[in-house]
Amino acid sequence: MAKQNKTAPKQQRQGMTDLERLGLRVSNMINHPKAQEQRWVAIHRLDTDRDEEWNEIMRVIGETDGLEITQLEDGGVKIEWELETDDDREAPIEELEALEEEAPF
Repeated sequence: MAKQNKTAPKQQRQGMTDLERLGLRVSNMINHPKAQEQRWVAIHRLDTDRDEEWNEIMRVIGETDGLEITQLEDGGVKIEWELETDDDREAPIEELEALEEEAPF
C-alpha cells in the first residue's frame, strides 16, 4: 500500500479570515428561509466578533440599497427588506458575497 503524504492537505488548506467568517454567518442568516419569508433578520454580535470586522460588515450592509437597518438595544441590528422583484434578484449583495469563499474542505 502506498504511503500517504499527510502534510500535503494541510499545506493546501487556507483558513477563512475573521471577516469572511462573519460575512458568511451574516449571509447565512439573511438567506435563511424564515428570514426570507418574514423579510427581516436580527443579527447579534458575538463576543468573538472584533470591532474591525463587525464595522466592515455593517458598512457593507448599510451601503446596500433596499435594506433598512435598526439598532437594537442589545447591540445587534435588525435588517429589513422589501419583497424582491425579478429585477432585484439580478443584483445581489455583491460585496457580502465576495467575502464568502468556497468551503475550505
